[in-house]
Amino acid sequence: MRLIQHIVEEPRACTYLPERVAQLEVRVQVDVSPTELEAMLVRGWRRFGPVYFRPACATCGECVTLRIDAAAFTPSKSQRRALRNAARLTRTIGAPIVDDERLALYARWHAQREVARGWEPSELDPERYALDFAFPHPAVREVAFRDPAADGRLVGLGICDETPRSLSAVYFFWDPEHAPPSLGVAHVVALALDARARGLPHVYLGYRVLACPSLAYKARYGPHQLLVGRPAFGERPAWE
Repeated sequence: MRLIQHIVEEPRACTYLPERVAQLEVRVQVDVSPTELEAMLVRGWRRFGPVYFRPACATCGECVTLRIDAAAFTPSKSQRRALRNAARLTRTIGAPIVDDERLALYARWHAQREVARGWEPSELDPERYALDFAFPHPAVREVAFRDPAADGRLVGLGICDETPRSLSAVYFFWDPEHAPPSLGVAHVVALALDARARGLPHVYLGYRVLACPSLAYKARYGPHQLLVGRPAFGERPAWE
């Protein structure tokens, strides 16, 4: 693992809880092995491309790292329904690809989020997509959902990481007009079932923020475990 930059951001308005002040600890690093990534995930770090980050907020601990216990995972009634809704799709896992089809899918999805949730516009060009979602990493995987009844149309795409002991859900976007209901839910359930089938103990979902509706949903996947605090490298993480 080669560290290029390590900073703690200046305090700023929180994206998830606007009345709060937020800070991130950020590491830019390359040549990170899947085992080294696992050691970061278990301590609450997340990854986009070569950028690794976790909360460093001095006065708030609402962002809590959550992981699914894959062996004990039991999908709820609504989660099973989401998986059935997606059963007509083909699901393939491979290396991330950057092309016009994926860029167009992201653009349609984000435009819908801007209207439905008031998100700021986000234009993703091929270079930025490649950096965030297809950066060369031995752990990264792309999960693509296609609709055979619509000439193989791409209707959902997830980016995840695979380590020796876990899967980590990084990002997911879908076609707001053609994807079946709750495809994002089906994606997480499928990852949990994949992990259990392969003997991987955990699926990391990132940060649960109970007061933020777009992140509180993670608590509905169970049983799950929550990370205690922000353990340093060399410090044994505690999960409960």
